[in-house]
Amino acid sequence: MALLANPLLEPFDTPRGTAPFHKITLADYEPAFEEAIRLHNEEIKKIVQNSEPATFSNTVEALERSGNLLARIEGIFFSLVSADSNEEIMKLEEKMYQLLTEHANNIMLNEELFQRVKEVYEHSLREKKEKGRTSLTTEQETLLEKTYVCFKNSGATLSKEDKEKYRNLDMELSRLNTIYGQNVLKDTYAFELLLSSPEELKGLPERELEAAKTRAKQKEKEGYLFDLSAPSYEALMKHSENRELRKKMYIAYRTRCLKGDSLDNREIVKKITALRIEIANLLGYPNYAEYVLRQSMAKTPQKVYSFLDTIYESYFPQAQKEVQELKEYASKKEGKEMEIMPWDWSYYSEKLKTEKFDLNDEMLKPYFELSSVIKGVFSLANELYGLTFKRNEKIPVYHPEVEAYEVFDKDGKYLAVFYTDFFPREGKAQGAWSTEFKKQWKENGEDSRSHQSIVMNFTRPVGEEPALLTYYEVETLMHEFGHALHGILSNTTYASLYGTSVYVDFVELPSQLMENWLSQEAFLNKFFKHYKTGEKIPKELIQKVKDAENFNVGYACIRQLSFAYLDLAWHTLTKPYEGDFEEFEKNAMAKTQLFPWVENTAMGSAFTHIFSNFCSYSSKYYSYKWSEALDADAFSVFQKNGIFDKKTASSFRENVLSRGGSEDPAILYKRFRGQEPTIDALL
Repeated sequence: MALLANPLLEPFDTPRGTAPFHKITLADYEPAFEEAIRLHNEEIKKIVQNSEPATFSNTVEALERSGNLLARIEGIFFSLVSADSNEEIMKLEEKMYQLLTEHANNIMLNEELFQRVKEVYEHSLREKKEKGRTSLTTEQETLLEKTYVCFKNSGATLSKEDKEKYRNLDMELSRLNTIYGQNVLKDTYAFELLLSSPEELKGLPERELEAAKTRAKQKEKEGYLFDLSAPSYEALMKHSENRELRKKMYIAYRTRCLKGDSLDNREIVKKITALRIEIANLLGYPNYAEYVLRQSMAKTPQKVYSFLDTIYESYFPQAQKEVQELKEYASKKEGKEMEIMPWDWSYYSEKLKTEKFDLNDEMLKPYFELSSVIKGVFSLANELYGLTFKRNEKIPVYHPEVEAYEVFDKDGKYLAVFYTDFFPREGKAQGAWSTEFKKQWKENGEDSRSHQSIVMNFTRPVGEEPALLTYYEVETLMHEFGHALHGILSNTTYASLYGTSVYVDFVELPSQLMENWLSQEAFLNKFFKHYKTGEKIPKELIQKVKDAENFNVGYACIRQLSFAYLDLAWHTLTKPYEGDFEEFEKNAMAKTQLFPWVENTAMGSAFTHIFSNFCSYSSKYYSYKWSEALDADAFSVFQKNGIFDKKTASSFRENVLSRGGSEDPAILYKRFRGQEPTIDALL
């Protein structure tokens, strides 16, 4: 009877079948997971015990359609783990990851199930060879290929002994990934810097001081509190005249999980990479990158390195010029020879940009009031794709600051539910991301639509003033909104091929493409107004934005490349690394260094994109630059035809956004572009 009363196991009697957050308690999750796994196992058993010969319908499609209840619970729980966590949730997260990893391995290592999948796959190959085509649709072929490869990459073809070895390695890897991510979250929120003297606060805008004061009051402290959340950290690094304070903040950020305490991640990273090498070797690959990149557009580490090196050669000289210019500017400003350190970059860059272009964040913020930015982004989606977003306060949310919208197509047809969660709070991961509580699929004539969410860490409202965003924060919102559109506009038959279920080096295309509109005069002039006066952004201010568009573009590019090189360095190892952690990182990032190396700091101890369960970018951090080349190429079509051109937008929607992972991304992109992509626009 207890299970029947569990809201996670009952039909959702909420608008659009959304998660009933108001009914769910933490105690509901574990029994719900256990019951959903039991039911999923029953579905798998039916597939395996089917006496009929294996077909796409009774095996591959049946497997795809199984586990819907489990997927629903996973979508809800793991979205909250990142957005609204606490100590209890973290303990449950670790336990549930182990449970789910074991369940996934039980499926992938099920010999009878794999045999049926293999029979369907080999039948399809024979059909192609004999007839030149199969009886399956393109989407079905993709699902079959993806399913077969997934089994192979999960150890299905291994010997009995090696399957057991794979199972144990995968379980331990899942455990360590979870601990790594939790350590980063805990250590990020452990640091606080409480200031009180006027001398310490020099240079900080009044609005940032008010935000810091509010932060202190919330912790029942006197003074001005700064922490490592993005709005707080970036404000101090950009505006504080106190160089020692900037250094203190930088060191705090770059020594997360690096202090030799219980949250230190150095040995965990070594263990994670060692496990990944073992798994890759077990499956026949020399290193983890070779294993992972088979399912990508790039295909091999060699091609990734070649791509990164091409960009490096174009951008590094520009980055060096930018650093030299900043050094000369800082030396002149301070009246002495200055050596630019990492904690100086944001501060002097903001000063130099103000002098060169008469432009800074404070000048733009009044035009980027959060609610008007949301309206502007929604209006862009309407202009391009005919979408409308309607707030629905009856849809339950997991936190009072979260808002929920229904999304409708130009013909009034319901498309998706869309949640927004904008502000930092304890227990929320750093950065910004897009996720889904539910995917989209079609079955029995019904199109079951997705429930999308974007999660940010933006500057909060201060006193009576609304939340005013920086240019970078607006760009971030547009980036994540691009991901959300990929899910909102998905029109696939199968959930595992929906929306963002594409190669990682293709998934950033829709998100990074959206960023391009922010620097366009027609977009800024059309949708943004001063939050007090209602005036449009002055033409001369828009021109300043355009003039400053490439300010420090070399540095920004090389910074991203440094992360990609570090990622590849860890994942092209062919044997476990047992040396000095910081020395490894120093060597991996050496060619991209623009400042003197700061001893006893590291990126890798808090690089959640590649070492936690939160993201799946291990060996694939290069994807941001890869997709940037695609988005520059794609946006050139909009620039040629008009940035609001509906025909171009319709083509992008039809050939990219709606198709998800239903076909090879290179084919989808070429169908939109009419030709192979080039990196000319990026270079």
